[in-house]
Parts: sequence; C-alpha cells; structure tokens
Amino acid sequence: MAGKSTSAEKRHRQSEERRLRNKAVKSTVRTSAKKFVALSRQKDLAASEAALKDMIKKLDTAARKGILKKNAAARKKSRMQRLFNSLKAAQ
Repeated sequence: MAGKSTSAEKRHRQSEERRLRNKAVKSTVRTSAKKFVALSRQKDLAASEAALKDMIKKLDTAARKGILKKNAAARKKSRMQRLFNSLKAAQ
C-alpha cells in the first residue's frame, strides 16, 4: 500500500496553516466584540466607540479575506452599532 503523494502532503500542510490563521483571526474578532460589549455595559461612551471602530475594522478585514461571510460580518456590525446607538441615546 502506497503512502500519501507529495502533493497531497503539501495540500494538507497548506490547509492546516490556513485553518490556524483563520482560527486566529476569528478569535481576535470575537475578543474585540466581547471587549466592546463589556465597555458598553460599563456605559463608557468614548472607550466603547473606539472599541466599536476597532471591531468593525477587524470584521471588514475578515470578510474581505473570506474568513467570515460578508453577510455574517454585516449582521454582527449592525447589532453592535444598534447597541452603541442605544447607549448613546441613553446619555
């Protein structure tokens, strides 16, 4: 029985590298979203606005690279923007 072909081994290495890279990007997106939500709950308007901008930038980058689907990124941005707007309206 023959082993894996060299091209199959290379493909496996490439897919594993991509999987780890994508996992890291998704993790940073989730972390920035949690940071924004935490700052919103503390009602820190200036800091939450900065965190929102950072999160939107990360979401857009992930969507552009195909790590997140475009509509999923848009949905997350919309929900976070609504949270920020309600926080701003309460001030």
